[in-house]
Parts: sequence; structure tokens; C-alpha cells
Amino acid sequence: MATVNRIRSAWTPHLAGASRYSAPSSLTVQRTFATAAPEPIASHSITKRPSTSFKDKLNAGPALADFVTGSSGVEQALTPEDALELKTAMVGPKGKKKEITRLPEWLKTPVPTGDNFKKIKNDLRGLNLHTVCEEARCPNISDCWGGSSKSAATATIMLMGDTCTRGCRFCSVKTSKAPPPLDPHEPEHTAEALSRWGLGYVVLTSVDRDDLADGGAHHFAETIRKIKQKAPTMLVEALTGDYGGDLAMARTVAQSGLDVYAHNVETVEELTPSVRDRRATFRQSLRVLEAAKQAKPSLVTKTSMMLGLGETDAQLEAALRELRNVGVDVVTFGQYMRPTKRHMKVVEYVTPAVFERWRQRALDMGFLYVASGPLVRSSYKAGEAFIENVLKKRAGVGKAEQVVREAMDEAQEVTA
Repeated sequence: MATVNRIRSAWTPHLAGASRYSAPSSLTVQRTFATAAPEPIASHSITKRPSTSFKDKLNAGPALADFVTGSSGVEQALTPEDALELKTAMVGPKGKKKEITRLPEWLKTPVPTGDNFKKIKNDLRGLNLHTVCEEARCPNISDCWGGSSKSAATATIMLMGDTCTRGCRFCSVKTSKAPPPLDPHEPEHTAEALSRWGLGYVVLTSVDRDDLADGGAHHFAETIRKIKQKAPTMLVEALTGDYGGDLAMARTVAQSGLDVYAHNVETVEELTPSVRDRRATFRQSLRVLEAAKQAKPSLVTKTSMMLGLGETDAQLEAALRELRNVGVDVVTFGQYMRPTKRHMKVVEYVTPAVFERWRQRALDMGFLYVASGPLVRSSYKAGEAFIENVLKKRAGVGKAEQVVREAMDEAQEVTA
């Protein structure tokens, strides 16, 4: 390090007469320049920091590849016993830990990605539209919005806002006694968005609007007519509420030109009071489905039920018989999955084998088509299911296109 030596006199005029101070005649001061290079430190003076036990354990542990593909670098298939095993874990602070059941392997889904997914989401935000896929936190959003092809993609648009007047214990859609007023431009915006996406099948659903005199039925019907005007080849399913038991409103929607009328009973009659809002009843839902079928006998009617809520086989069988008695054509079964801790708990995780058993049982009872599986939802892959299994079975593979054209002509007559 560079240094400069300077000699400074210790004598000062005002101290000349002060004989009591005896200071040295001169003082040597060393100064360093800020820009000077530091002197090298001897290597023997550096001591290496010892490795920590945490770092040692981390380096000796599994790498990311072990979690992704297994330690051998090849993905290991689970045995049937391992795949169906329910695992538990202890959670919570010390002294208050409780045991929970982890989500089974067959209910885990990938993070939503893909160009179709991004495009649909951006369009929804731009047109101020809502989907039940997002609001209800559906696990199949990536599959449905992506589809096996662009025309096979399925989207479920939620009409009349994102706030419901009812509070079912299984549903994560937000609730209010006085939701915002309806958007008069929503039917046009919805039709424009759907025609832009080029989807083959769309499901329209809505929140319950008990604050409206007609429950929003005319708004719903107007949206369907607008869609058919802009995209005549698109198949439209309407998943409606019960309109407070007003069957005239159910008939209004059924005659609006749609292809499938859906209304979900959600669960068996015995569990309905503890699962759904008190204003919804199993019998009322049956009457709505029956009224839709009577208003248009050729209309495909559909409902959905959740399993894992504590229902018994006898109760489920009785519910299916009631649905067939009112002419319901399509039924779907899916696993109830708790959206948040504020919602009712899962009583049972039903295995895929049990879902398959109920699918076959429902087909034996005369349902036209049954979708049954842990991740099946009312509108999950609805496009593929309807086109491949309902139209083709009802009209024959060679006549399916003719049935679609007739449905389009009928829809155009309604709008005239």
C-alpha cells in the first residue's frame, strides 16, 4: 500500500509561552491514497469456512430429476395398490395437530397451459365475461379449454355476473342478496366471443338470480338466440337453475333453440337439505327437468351428481330411477372436491372402479349416455361426449350432420 511521510512541527505560536507543555519536536504521520492498490494478504492467513451440515445433507439428497422421473431416470408406474392408496398427514401447530387425508393420485391434474387456454382467458377478460370453470375452480379447465382440437374445445360461460343469490355448501361461487344488475350487452358479447373462438360446443350456465322476477330466464334465452345467429353450427348446452320452481321460465329457455337442457340435482334427495341452498329441493329440480322435456320432447335433457358426500348405494339407485321417470337422457357422476375450508368436507374419495360400476348401472337403466369418473364434471368434455355419444346414437353416424342442420333450422325459426 503506497504511503507518504510528512514532517510536521509540533510548535505553534500560541503555545510558545506555555512551558508546561513538553511535546516532541516533530511528529511522523502516515497517510494512504484511496486509489492505491491494497497490499496482498498472505495466503497462509486465510482460513476456509467449514461446510455446514445442512449443505452436506442437501448435496447428498435427491436431485430434481429424481422427483420428476424417478431415481433411474425412467418414470416408474404405480402399482394398482399404490395408485388407490389414500395417504394421510398430520398438519397444524404443535400440540394441535390433526390428521388429514391427502388428495389421491387419480385426482391430481396438470397446471393449465396452452395457446387455446391463453386465448380464451384473454378474450374473457376483454369482454368482461365469466366462466364457471374459473369461478368454481374446476380441475379440468386446461383439458376443456384446450380440447383435442380447436373445434372440440369446450368452454362454460357463466351468465348474469359472478355473484349468486344462493349459498350451496359445496360451491365456491361468491354470494350476495343483492348482486349487481344484469349487463344488457352480455348476450351480444358472449355470442361474439364464442364465434371468434370457433368452438364446437359451448355450455352456458348462470348464477341463481332470485332477485329478478324471471330469475334471468329471458336473458339466458336471448343469449342462446344470439349465439345461434352468429355461429349456427355451434352446439349449445344450457345448464340452468331452477328459477324458484317457475316452470314457465324453464320452458322459455328450453324453446330458445338450444341443443341440450341441463339442470343439476347435485346429490341424492336425502342429502339435498345439507348440501344445497334451502331454496333448492330434489323434487323441484325433477319438475324443472320434466317441464323442459315436455316443452320440447326432442330436446336432450341432462343432469349431474356428485359422489363422496356420504350417499348410499340405495339412495343413489333411487335417485337414478326418479331421473329416468321424468325422461332425463344424460347423467354424469363426479367426485366432490372441497373448494375451501369454509365448504363441507369430503366424506369419501370414490375410486375409479366404483365410478365405472355406476356408469354401467345407469346405462342399464336406460340413460342415453353416462359420463362417470373422479374428474368428470357436468360440462367436462361436453363437446366430445355429446357429439360422439348422443347425436351418433340417436341418429346414426351417417345422419348426425343432418340432425345438427335440422337443429340449426329450428333455432333460426325461433329467432325469426
